[in-house]
Parts: sequence; structure tokens; C-alpha cells
Amino acid sequence: MKTVKHILHNKPTVVHAVRPATSVLEALKLMMEKNISALLVTEGEQLKGIFTERDYARKIILQGKSSKDTAISDVMTREPHTITSDEAIEQCMQLMTNNHFRHLPVLDGTAIVGIISIGDLVKSIIEDQQETISQLQSYITS
Repeated sequence: MKTVKHILHNKPTVVHAVRPATSVLEALKLMMEKNISALLVTEGEQLKGIFTERDYARKIILQGKSSKDTAISDVMTREPHTITSDEAIEQCMQLMTNNHFRHLPVLDGTAIVGIISIGDLVKSIIEDQQETISQLQSYITS
């Protein structure tokens, strides 16, 4: 059974985060620069929330707020679901599907060790399926 640890092993170790006082515009610029769709919001080493493209669309654009004048703390998702690196990939997929979110911060105690996306999970599942198919084809032809 594959765990989140397997996914994190193949991802860059950098986790992009901003402080709660960061403007939404600054956060969006960072997201564009790094080609990511979610940022963790931290104070010191402590996770305070997560800010995603969905938060931007629903809490800034649709409410007519200014990206330049709004702090991340005003629109972030507070107390996001978190997981540990020992969590099974299938359980993460179910958690994301049932709760309609696409990113999960990964913690070791209170320390942030990574973030995984629904795309990371799908990629891992596809790799597993391709490996199984390859093994079955090898078995059949031998």
C-alpha cells in the first residue's frame, strides 16, 4: 500500500507559503511565478490556513474585493484538513473527493513537511496501474 511518503519522495521539498498579512495580489504573483494553485499560510512554523485559486474566485472576484487591498488572512481557508506522510493514497483520494478540495497539507506533528494535490494522487494511482498492467502482460506472455 503506497502512502503519501512515496509521493513526497518524488516532489520538490520546497513548500511555498505566505504570511497572513500578505496581500492576495502578492500571493497570486507568487502562485503564478511558481506555477502552483495553492499556498500555505503560516505564522512562524505554524500552519494557519491555505489559499487556493478557488478561494480567490469565490472570495475575491465574486465578492468584488480588491486583490491589492485584501489580506490572505481575510480569504484563506482556516484550519484546513491535514494528513501525515503515513496516510494511504486511497484514503487521501477519498478525503479530497468527499470534501471537494484539491490540496492537502502534510504535517509531521506540527511541522509542515509538504503539500499534495489531487493531481499528485492521480499520477501515483496511474503509475501503480501501469505497473500492474505491465506485470500482468509479462505473466501472460511467459
